[in-house]
Amino acid sequence: MKSYSLVEATFARLLVLGIMLWLAAPGYPQTNFSGTRRGQRNRPASSRSSVIAATPPMGWNSWDSYSRTLDEQSIKANARWLARSLKRFGWEYVVVDEGWYLANLDPRGDASQARFQMDEFGRYVPVPARFPSAGKNFSFRPLADYLHSLGLKFGLHIIRGIPREAVKKNLPIAGSNFRAADAAVTSDVCPWNAYNYGLNAGHPAAQAYYDSLARQYASWTVDFIKIDCIADHPYKGEEIRMFSEAIARSGRQMVLSLSPGPTAFDKRAEVEKYSQMWRISDDVWDVWYSDKNFPQGVKNQFEKAALWAGVARPGHWPDADMLPLGSLRPAAGWGDPRESRLTHDEQRTLITLWSMFRSPLIMGGNLLLADAWTTSLLTNAEVMAIDQHSKENRPALTSESLVVWTARPETGRDYYVAVFNIGDSPQPVRLAFNELGLAPGAYRLRDLWALRNVGSARTIETGSLPAHGCLLYRVSPEGK
Repeated sequence: MKSYSLVEATFARLLVLGIMLWLAAPGYPQTNFSGTRRGQRNRPASSRSSVIAATPPMGWNSWDSYSRTLDEQSIKANARWLARSLKRFGWEYVVVDEGWYLANLDPRGDASQARFQMDEFGRYVPVPARFPSAGKNFSFRPLADYLHSLGLKFGLHIIRGIPREAVKKNLPIAGSNFRAADAAVTSDVCPWNAYNYGLNAGHPAAQAYYDSLARQYASWTVDFIKIDCIADHPYKGEEIRMFSEAIARSGRQMVLSLSPGPTAFDKRAEVEKYSQMWRISDDVWDVWYSDKNFPQGVKNQFEKAALWAGVARPGHWPDADMLPLGSLRPAAGWGDPRESRLTHDEQRTLITLWSMFRSPLIMGGNLLLADAWTTSLLTNAEVMAIDQHSKENRPALTSESLVVWTARPETGRDYYVAVFNIGDSPQPVRLAFNELGLAPGAYRLRDLWALRNVGSARTIETGSLPAHGCLLYRVSPEGK
């Protein structure tokens, strides 16, 4: 064994100490135990080393059943139901949609009659009369703490831009020397919601205002932000970028969800770069098919899902919109309060298509009024596994009345096969596996909605598939 002199040993110790001090210097990018390099916090979402929304987000949103009349009691009650009945199946987000800052409970949202709760910096804050825990600080932090105590995550809906009232009063922008009028474009008003003005992306006041919002939401420990009137009619790419950068600067990871759709397909690189989910259509409601832009129906989503097939990846999810299932009461976001008008077959088709497409799954119906049927749709672990943990999701066959999607589990040799009758009459089905891109031969079939094995077969067939209905199988190559 080689021996070292005292001088050599001392030099080695000094060399090691020097390297350690250099690595610890503030300018050197270090990695902590979470895998995040020092200095990465201010980068856009797509460059973070820890993937946020690694699987499609699952949760509940207040809009479909409460519209603008939501309050703390209803949010907490639905959250408790979700934590008790759905959390173990992957449902975790509770999203407080539009209206949490409205001092008057107007479900129709007449902007001319609206009274807003704002802070001294022109930022909307919760109305204490409706959210008592907000208190004198007008903070959502107590509600967020409550949701986090249930093991859930807290989401918030906002409209892009800056409140018109803040601009009228020319309030200061927090953390800057700018004022609201510096940031606003007063000719830019969302065509379907007149609460705010758009922001002037060419003026630093605009970024300063979004930075102030993101800091506020981070202080409230928000986990999910749905920003509306930004992904289409109109598309606002610069505001998307600014808000994504504001989140990155806030120091807190928050899912950024862009709404409404349809997001233009040629904007996919931009929305992938700056957000975790973006809508592929206008609002989907409880109709089978619509010949209007609003609302959209379940059948309308087949074409849109086919267009976006193959784009989804961890941290970036095309969004087919919320699930208008169960009870849309006490104040539906569109139309009169009601039970979902979708038939049971249409509801299964909706969940099946969303899962095969790997859309985020955000329930819209009132969970407190969920019946056994609705609950069964949301708690089928084998169907939820397709949405959360599958790959190679694609439409394999499309005709005027029949659509077939295939996918694969993340591991193994199995496939998922979903057969949809999008026609208005029952029809027989007989499909050889090689017609769907699978190797010919026999496969073991498991019916994922019936939760039973149905034996070995060389085809998928049924004498009569109901109109608007579907079949969903996990198929395993025979003898493997």
